[in-house]
Amino acid sequence: MTAPLLESYAAGRWYAAPDEGTPIADAVTGETVARVSSTGLDVAAMLHHARTVGGPALRELTFHQRAGLLKQLGLRLVAGKDAFHALSRRTGATDADSAVDVDGGFGTLLSYASRARRELPDDTTVLDGPVEPLGRGGTFLGQHLYTPLRGVAVQVNAFNFPVWGFLEKLAPAFLAGVPTIVKPASQTAYLTEAVVREVVGSGLLPEGSVQLLAGSPAGLLDGLSGQDLVSFTGSAATARKLRSHPAVVAGSVRFNAEADSLNCSVLGPDAGPGTPEFDLFVDQLVTEMTVKAGQRCTAIRRALVPRHLVDDMVGATRERLADVVVGAPGAEGVTMGALASLDQREEVLRSVKALRGVAELVAGDPEHFAVVGADRDRGAFLPPLLLRCDDPAAAEPHDVEAFGPVSTVLPYEVTGAGGAAQAVELAARGQGSLVGSVVTHDREFARDFVLGAAHAHGRVLVLDRDDAGESTGHGSPLPVLVHGGPGRAGGGEELGGIRGVLHHMQRTAVQASPDVLTAVGGRWVRGAERHDDGVHPFRKSLAELRIGDSVTAGPRAVTLEDIEHFAEFTGDTFYAHMDERAAAANPLFGGRVAHGYLIVSWAAGLFVDPDPGPVLANYGVDDLRFLTPVKPGEELTVTLTCKQITPRGGADHGEVRWDAVVVDTDGRPVATYDVLTMVARTWPPASGS
Repeated sequence: MTAPLLESYAAGRWYAAPDEGTPIADAVTGETVARVSSTGLDVAAMLHHARTVGGPALRELTFHQRAGLLKQLGLRLVAGKDAFHALSRRTGATDADSAVDVDGGFGTLLSYASRARRELPDDTTVLDGPVEPLGRGGTFLGQHLYTPLRGVAVQVNAFNFPVWGFLEKLAPAFLAGVPTIVKPASQTAYLTEAVVREVVGSGLLPEGSVQLLAGSPAGLLDGLSGQDLVSFTGSAATARKLRSHPAVVAGSVRFNAEADSLNCSVLGPDAGPGTPEFDLFVDQLVTEMTVKAGQRCTAIRRALVPRHLVDDMVGATRERLADVVVGAPGAEGVTMGALASLDQREEVLRSVKALRGVAELVAGDPEHFAVVGADRDRGAFLPPLLLRCDDPAAAEPHDVEAFGPVSTVLPYEVTGAGGAAQAVELAARGQGSLVGSVVTHDREFARDFVLGAAHAHGRVLVLDRDDAGESTGHGSPLPVLVHGGPGRAGGGEELGGIRGVLHHMQRTAVQASPDVLTAVGGRWVRGAERHDDGVHPFRKSLAELRIGDSVTAGPRAVTLEDIEHFAEFTGDTFYAHMDERAAAANPLFGGRVAHGYLIVSWAAGLFVDPDPGPVLANYGVDDLRFLTPVKPGEELTVTLTCKQITPRGGADHGEVRWDAVVVDTDGRPVATYDVLTMVARTWPPASGS
């Protein structure tokens, strides 16, 4: 039976190439799983479809609407994950490996969906930072805002994570309103294609927001412009080639790369045998060598160990590695599967040969090892291989990445005040890494390593007995944290929560009057027009309330008796409120003054409409500042203005942010802050709500 030809999803239809294509081998059996070809594929049409169909459809949706679609998609994919796990085994992945790739990818969609609902507005733009005054009179202001790029996010992915690698790039691009073209590595493209088929078949995402290119991407980058983005995962050599593509250079295309990374893990000098940290280090190293058969860009390639602990650490790791069972995923007892391909196995063996020029193989034998449930000669199997290099100055361990179940132990001298100096130096020899970790219970050593090595790492894990129970481990990127690294690691960042979304958007400085900035940003700016139609804004539902609706209340005089009563009632008898002589000696006060919280409390008493109505609850105050001391005899007036309205999806209420300014008798602001309330969508509430 002829293996199926993978299809591309391009310009709204599935496309099959007219030729036989290149066979893709099952990593375990060597049988042909599928064939792949992009012959005849119109990549220019894909770009055009993304820009003219996918982009406009996405930009019509708010961040919350896009997040809702991602959540629905994530839940649908999770429900069908068993089929993807079964197919993932053909890539050499065990079920535990698939939990990282398949489940991790689906979980990333859900994480981004949740975070977007919490941190992004129910709008299509994002305001960045406060308004900047640009003139003395307050009529000329500046505001930074983010809007979606009008291009395409092209992702070129590696073979080792055919699901997670695709989805962790898709989620932030989709939320930003930018359509995606997915180019998976051919070795495992059949798993990516299966997930994309489910995505397309779900009908949840707008047409054109996701397309798949199975096969060669020839010509794809030729059509890029300054509104497009490229996100690449793979070798540093390929990253350099793509980054220097004429269209990428000419258009200043945003290029994000995750490339080679000789990550390290450091054992602290305090973590000797018998300590929890020693065991944690060994467990972590074995895990990183064996998960995905070591085919992770975040895996530990260099284990840096105090010289006096090397023998103990090597012995303990050798014992643990002896328990690893290599074989067919799903076969009884198997704990590590195959590499992605025979070519990949040969590449690892070439790297190991280079390392053995300066290092001794102390665990594992690439020529003689057992394989359970499969033919060792047909599958891309290797045992975990641990090397020991007693010369930390040797170049190879810091230059050669064996992208498989391989790690090299290197000694370091405990020198300097905190003992971390040489460990920091060796960590930086990786020339830029995605992640480093330090396993220690010594806070000073941890501090010295983190601050010394952070410049060369995108992420640093400090692992000890206190956080081990919740730690996700050295090699696990998380959606809320940046994933990337400097130098050799590519110089880019992925994930990072909302940072990843904003990467797909253009930040623009808008200079205008307060009224125009209010209209553009959908958030009231001080100095803009206020509206007082005689109806207290607290009597208005979300459906009736408008940005700029305002009420002014007061004045109310402050007396010395009020200050003393508030002090007695609250217990706040700070001298500035109760001791005239001491308060007069303070140059900030020059006499007794009212409590700041008395001012805020009175302001609430002035502007609150007490009867039941659309305002359901006050849930906080932001950015409270006390600007001018208030002395007995002053009169306070407060102005409350509707600043921002944020509906909550299909909920029967939303959030309203109010600008509050309290002024004294002379009109000087004495307190400014934002009041946060929950307001009903309609009032009276609709029947049954």
